[in-house]
Amino acid sequence: MELTTASAQTTTFAPHILVVDDDPDVCQLICDYFVEFGLRVSCAADGASMQQALAHGIFDLVLLDLKLPDEDGMALAREVRAKSSTPIIILTSRKEDVDRVIGLELAADDYVTKPFNPRELVARVRAVLRRTQSNKALHAGAEPLKALRFAGWELNLRTRQLTSADGERVELTQSDFALLSAFLGAPQRILSREQLLELSRDHDDEVFDRSIDVQILRLRRKLETNPSRPELIKTERGAGYFFNARVEAVG
Repeated sequence: MELTTASAQTTTFAPHILVVDDDPDVCQLICDYFVEFGLRVSCAADGASMQQALAHGIFDLVLLDLKLPDEDGMALAREVRAKSSTPIIILTSRKEDVDRVIGLELAADDYVTKPFNPRELVARVRAVLRRTQSNKALHAGAEPLKALRFAGWELNLRTRQLTSADGERVELTQSDFALLSAFLGAPQRILSREQLLELSRDHDDEVFDRSIDVQILRLRRKLETNPSRPELIKTERGAGYFFNARVEAVG
């Protein structure tokens, strides 16, 4: 099937999303909504069209329906991952085995169940794009970073271990690590709650669904000498939060 592209009111510098879904109504819905939020969109109805698109174009993310007629969506995801590091978000029905989708972590960056909320889908796409762009910026022209240091602390990006100035290791949950990484990626910059939600969004729904304030309180208890008078994670009333420390990258 011929590849279709929507880019009204966007620029060539806007993120380009490849949507792979055989349902034209779903494709149209996603195209209309994504374009409204400043994203370029191309649609492919099957694996052959997807491969053709990837061979001739540059895409920032692939949104792939797991269940395509006569095709294995998981196999297609693995094909994409084998050839490139382009992030992938899987679309799957609630009837399908979500555990199998989560097991695709090596191939997919996230998954969304149908029927989906278009606004949540945009948020998930933006979150994956932010993580990808942050990683590219950190790694551009250099070896992958090993750790980030701040105010005497060190966060090992490979083992996800946080160590204090006196050598004590602090246990981090997956959402703790995601939230701290979001702050360390934008030190001394005010981040709104919505930005923090998108930046720290991971494979589970914990950060997305729970109050970001609760997550920050939990992280403050692990980082701050006095969580009621925080020195690192500051509150900017009416605006959000900012990380009040310089961050040093360790190669």
